[in-house]
Amino acid sequence: MSQITLAHPRSIRIKGLNQPWIVWAGMVPVFLVCLPVIYVLVRTGQIGVLGAWQELFRTRNLELLVNTLTLVVGVTTLAASIGLAVAWCIERTNLVGRNFWRVAASLPLAVPAFVASYSWASIDISFQNMAGAIMVLALSKYPLVYLPVAAALRSTDPGFEDVSRSLGRGPWKTFTSALLPQLLPALGGGSLLVATHMFAEFGALALLRVQTFTTAIFETYELQFDSSTAAMQSAVLMLLCVPVALFEMRMRRGRRVARVGRGNARQPRIIKLGRLTPVVLLGLALLGFLSLGVPLGRLMYWLISGHSAGNGYTDILPAVMGSLRLAGMGALLTGALAIPLVLLATRYRGRMAQVADRLPYIVHGLPGVVVALALVFLTIRVVPFMYQSVFVLLIAYAILFLPLGQSSLRASIELVPANIEPIARSLGKRPFYVFITVVLPNIAPGVGAALALMMLEMVRELTATLMLAPTGTITLATEVWAYTSDAEYAAAAPFATLLVLLSVIPVWVFTKRMLHQA
Repeated sequence: MSQITLAHPRSIRIKGLNQPWIVWAGMVPVFLVCLPVIYVLVRTGQIGVLGAWQELFRTRNLELLVNTLTLVVGVTTLAASIGLAVAWCIERTNLVGRNFWRVAASLPLAVPAFVASYSWASIDISFQNMAGAIMVLALSKYPLVYLPVAAALRSTDPGFEDVSRSLGRGPWKTFTSALLPQLLPALGGGSLLVATHMFAEFGALALLRVQTFTTAIFETYELQFDSSTAAMQSAVLMLLCVPVALFEMRMRRGRRVARVGRGNARQPRIIKLGRLTPVVLLGLALLGFLSLGVPLGRLMYWLISGHSAGNGYTDILPAVMGSLRLAGMGALLTGALAIPLVLLATRYRGRMAQVADRLPYIVHGLPGVVVALALVFLTIRVVPFMYQSVFVLLIAYAILFLPLGQSSLRASIELVPANIEPIARSLGKRPFYVFITVVLPNIAPGVGAALALMMLEMVRELTATLMLAPTGTITLATEVWAYTSDAEYAAAAPFATLLVLLSVIPVWVFTKRMLHQA
């Protein structure tokens, strides 16, 4: 019989073989996120050591490796530099219109990367190369660095900088020795998040004609349908993604810099720009024009002109309904999987709970194309009747967005005292009944927010939807892809515009959350 030690709420541990329902429910998402790893291991075993060696060291794969690493390093470096500079200018100078710039600097996140790439690619073919991809994606992703760094700048202790200046150090030395170390967790975490996105990026790179492992896997799947080449490319991509995801997870846990008297701390010193004010304002305006103005301007242009204008209007309503239907079901399934997983991680201590909590974050670094390829392979061989069913696509959504659900739910679940459940069970209530009647009502607001965020992110998902959606299914993202692949930019514009409008809500929520962490 299972025994639960009811000491301090934070020290509850599971003992015995008969685990509570929450343990078994928490293992379901763990099994699902292991499916891509299982797929790669099975396919590697089928190919054999010699075959795997030959596939790995083909000239084509070495070229893809160079391209992938060039893209990741280039975009991450540029996005980190822009994000850090923008955050410092907004938070540490007497910039005119600071509150406006705080919001404006985060708005590029509202434009999905493949929509921004579609906009730039429609201007001129000169942007369809590696340099263009690095520029476009850095402009699209720099808010992932700006937001956490801006929040960190608003909460750092100015005492470190005062001590540095009292020792005779100049502004630059003070910045690098006193301020930058306090920003490293936020800067590193944001940069690693950008790198993770680059490993997973597909739509933007395909539109900009840049070949990486992600685009190559998709093309191999379309041409050869689950070939050994796609499997080996997936294995290499997994090896590249896992270390980055592990570092991102460590940065998320955070390295804290002690601060005494946080509530009464002095405000940081504000730098007067003086003659540099026009230069900084011009720089921010130029950044806003490139990251937001150009994509939105091209959307407006294609909405009213072009030979394909009006071609896709009859599919707008079906695409919206298809997006909302799939995203709604996907969010409900992911939420149902995330709740017991977060409860397991917060209520129980031990290695099993820690592994279950962290594994989804590690697999989160994998692109949708690898997850989709794994599900195609496994369903055809294990449950062929489920191939090209909506349920398989929803499983892919759950694997891809489970960490988002965990992060959104954790704060609400941690606010519910752990001793409420043992007290309710002492009154003769069964554990699952206690969860439904006691725990769930207390975390309902957090569940609602998590469902909304996951749903709005799933609306933007492209790769898994292209590979797994049942025949005839259309969404906003797949329609943008279909029309832009045929260079029908005007026909794609309405669908891309609706994606941007839907994305404004999660970006606004994310911005408020990050900027108020100080």
